[in-house]
Amino acid sequence: MLKYRLKNYLFLLVLLFVSVSLFSQRKPPKNVVSSVNNKAGVFIDVNATGYVPSTYTIDQLVKNVLISGGSGCTVPNVSNVTVTPAQPQTNNDRFWGYFHRGTTNFPFKDGIVLTTGYARQTGNVASAQNATVTGAGVDDVDLVTAVPKPNTSYEYKDNVMLEFDFVPNSNQVKFNYLFASEEYTSTYPCDFADVFALLIKPVSGGPYVNVAILPGGAGPVSMTNIHPATQANGTPLSCGAANEIYFGGYNSSSNVVTNFEGRTVPLTAIATVVPGQAYHFKMVLADFRDTIYDSAVFLEGGSFDIGIKLVDGNGVALPASMNVCDNAPQTLVAQLSGVTGATYQWYKDGVLIPGATSPTYVATSPGVYTVVVTIPGNTCPVEAKITIVGGTTPTAQNATLKLCTTPTVTTFNLNDAKPLISTTVAAVFRFYVNQADAVAQNANYIPDAGLANYNGTDGQVLYVVVSNGGFCSKMVTLTLRKEATPVAQLVATKTKICVGESVTLTASNGTTYQWVSGLSGTNPIQTVSPTQTTTYSIYAIGAQGCKSLQPATVTVEVVPALTSNLSGGMICEGDQITLDAGAGPNYTYLWSTGASTQTISVATPGTYSVIIDNGVCTQIYKTEVIRAIVPQIIKVDYNESEVLVVTASNPSNGPLEYSIDNGVTWQNSNIFTKIPKNTVVSIRVRVKKTSCVGVLEYFTFIMKNVITPNGDNVNDMIDFRGISKYNSFKAVISDRYGRVVYNAEKVRPYWDGLFQGKKLPTGSYWYQVTFEDPATKQIVVKTGWILLKNIE
Repeated sequence: MLKYRLKNYLFLLVLLFVSVSLFSQRKPPKNVVSSVNNKAGVFIDVNATGYVPSTYTIDQLVKNVLISGGSGCTVPNVSNVTVTPAQPQTNNDRFWGYFHRGTTNFPFKDGIVLTTGYARQTGNVASAQNATVTGAGVDDVDLVTAVPKPNTSYEYKDNVMLEFDFVPNSNQVKFNYLFASEEYTSTYPCDFADVFALLIKPVSGGPYVNVAILPGGAGPVSMTNIHPATQANGTPLSCGAANEIYFGGYNSSSNVVTNFEGRTVPLTAIATVVPGQAYHFKMVLADFRDTIYDSAVFLEGGSFDIGIKLVDGNGVALPASMNVCDNAPQTLVAQLSGVTGATYQWYKDGVLIPGATSPTYVATSPGVYTVVVTIPGNTCPVEAKITIVGGTTPTAQNATLKLCTTPTVTTFNLNDAKPLISTTVAAVFRFYVNQADAVAQNANYIPDAGLANYNGTDGQVLYVVVSNGGFCSKMVTLTLRKEATPVAQLVATKTKICVGESVTLTASNGTTYQWVSGLSGTNPIQTVSPTQTTTYSIYAIGAQGCKSLQPATVTVEVVPALTSNLSGGMICEGDQITLDAGAGPNYTYLWSTGASTQTISVATPGTYSVIIDNGVCTQIYKTEVIRAIVPQIIKVDYNESEVLVVTASNPSNGPLEYSIDNGVTWQNSNIFTKIPKNTVVSIRVRVKKTSCVGVLEYFTFIMKNVITPNGDNVNDMIDFRGISKYNSFKAVISDRYGRVVYNAEKVRPYWDGLFQGKKLPTGSYWYQVTFEDPATKQIVVKTGWILLKNIE
């Protein structure tokens, strides 16, 4: 509902000159009807027909609505219920009455309303709240004492009161209420201190105590003590905010539910009392300075409580709602002091818990727990309830986050630590620099936007609160480890080696190392003996475990092995031999003779050496040149199978080779085959590769055993010419009677079957041939029979 109040800041200039208050000129609020509020069901019902309690007397309302909540149970010890001014329930314009939320979202289902105007105008339909209560007083003494006026120049007006006597049977009573007012308009919350007070004192006497006090001793329930920092239109209030957390909101834009411009949140009045002692309750509501803008208080039906409260196992009062993580057992104790004989029954989520009939119950799961207490002589059971909101604490553990810095990476990404700390899905992380902030879980955490680029230091400890996004959390530590990523270096004592040589590899720039390329171990030094060109690699690892981004490498080239087929040999007097050291890549030579060529020719026996160098490797090769001695043919064996075997002396002990064709062809074997009989053979034996040659002309003499001298030139004679020149040669042929028929002579070194010019008769003849073997120099005697066939 739009309200209009005349406000003209020019009046500030004349305040020094006039004594009449500007606010004495306030105009009443207008009744604004719109399409939003001009329909059924948008307002609460107040003293409306259709509700039996709308016809109740004030006594009935207190007993049956405020205290028993309409349950029909009887309430003992309530008496002397009155209202001031004394307006009966038949007065349509009475300041008190019964309300019901109807179809609205009003916080209370039903209860009693007190207003400084007409109760019916607090709801039902759109209506301005500017009535004056007939018979209402001003500056009630008890009200002024409990809540002193902020400016004594003005009065509390339209003082309305609800009073009754009550004898409690516990040490505490309480009920719920909220305050609403038309004064939540324009700048009025700064100056118009409409007020509500709930006063209690023993009937036997004593001062009143106001229990309508904001939590934590934040002051009375008054317009000037509960309001936001701005007006409904957003314009700042000059007095700023006052206990804004208890302000329920403006109603200016929609003007529905009630006809007040604003209200508080539901509040609870709590009084500590002595069981069995009579107390007088006095509820006072009043306007301040004028009666143009009304206020009201709504008392929740059934909320008047005899004082039962829930405490924990240590007697500490429990809140209406508590957060519990991981189903931690919670001890709930129904505390009801000064009462004996009470019975208890616990409920969870409205369902009776079997066997839970003691004052204490241990809750092990979330839910709404209610204890209903029945007191002897009171048919209205009382109850207390607490809501346990359950949650699960994420798993979390202390962790270490390592950063290996590089020229381009110098800060931590704290997001990387999250999976190290917790694997709980949807866990919420808050990183704190200070432990005190983490314990308090305040807003001094590292912003999410700064997590990916946090400039932490080595060894720094962050405090991480890991929560489920609600109230369950666990604090762990995150230790930051930071070091520069090492740059590995690797050197070798030599980068070119010969086969069989070793080389020492030395790494640096790390605390420990990781070898690759087939090497193992973590030491910086390795000795290797590669057989082929090999590249070695190693990673450097720092003290914090940071590993070099790239391995350091060094290649050790294994130069091909030096090779030489250098061989010596034998030479005869006057011979030369060529010594060849062999060719190879980059080979250079230094002979023991001083020569630097690949080959040298020598004519002198002895030991010769050559140093071969390829620029990396060097090696000495040696060989012998031996004086060769001419071999001598000392024996020749020849048989009828035409096999000739040569035996020669070898004083040089060198390799021999043989020839039977006067040195045209040579062979290593001393055995020759298919050598014709009775032929001169030119035998040669020499030391290989030398000119030392032994010579022997040898006749392959085989005695024929048949001759047929018939002139056909086949077996016509026995020819001794091949051996006739041998030393000690003799050849004698005798007949069977011993008569010599042939005696070899130089002029006639053959026998043709003639004796003294005449043919001898056919027959067998005995022969004996003697000569000195040209090889062995031994006398050889050959004897046997020969058959002579002469054709007569």
